[in-house]
Amino acid sequence: MQTEHREEDKVKVLIVEDEIVIAKDLQKNLERLGYSVPGLAVSAKQAMEKVREYHPDLVLMDIMLNDKEDGIEAAKKIRSDFDLPIIYLTAYSDNQTVKRLTATEPFGYILKPFDVNYVKVIIDIALYKHSLEREKERLIKELQNALEHVKRLKGLLPICAWCKKIRDDRGYWQEVETYLHEHSDVDFSHGICPECTEKFHRDFTEKHKKS
Repeated sequence: MQTEHREEDKVKVLIVEDEIVIAKDLQKNLERLGYSVPGLAVSAKQAMEKVREYHPDLVLMDIMLNDKEDGIEAAKKIRSDFDLPIIYLTAYSDNQTVKRLTATEPFGYILKPFDVNYVKVIIDIALYKHSLEREKERLIKELQNALEHVKRLKGLLPICAWCKKIRDDRGYWQEVETYLHEHSDVDFSHGICPECTEKFHRDFTEKHKKS
């Protein structure tokens, strides 16, 4: 039995297309396939307004909008401001157009007229690629944050052969614990090793017998 998805759980797609008949037909077919299409936009300005209003998961962007508006430039703005995956809708497949499209690193482009099942495949792949991108960025940030908190010791350490103090860069001699605490993320918990336990216990017993 097919499970009905709640509206808030559906993937939200914003369609930016100035040919309203094509836009409405695409909206109807995507909603039939289980997507949510909360609104349509026919211009770059409307597209920005709808993105702010609806917070879509993905944008289908026609590359040639009303009044010769450039959908590619609008897509670049949406991508940089909102980090949304963009899929281009276009009737053009000439080399110049394809070069312009690929230069903006889209998550796909679809030639008109299109089959809605093919559109679904491209949308699902784009969403998957975008989720991988975000996960990669998250891991990179975590690694950068971790590296910022890591202090590394390298080079030769001048250490006293008798008392085991270490000379720092300013020429002062410090206890090993103090030096390592200041130059790394190491904390100390003190104890006594078995050899020292035996030695000091034996020395203490002998002194106690003598006394």
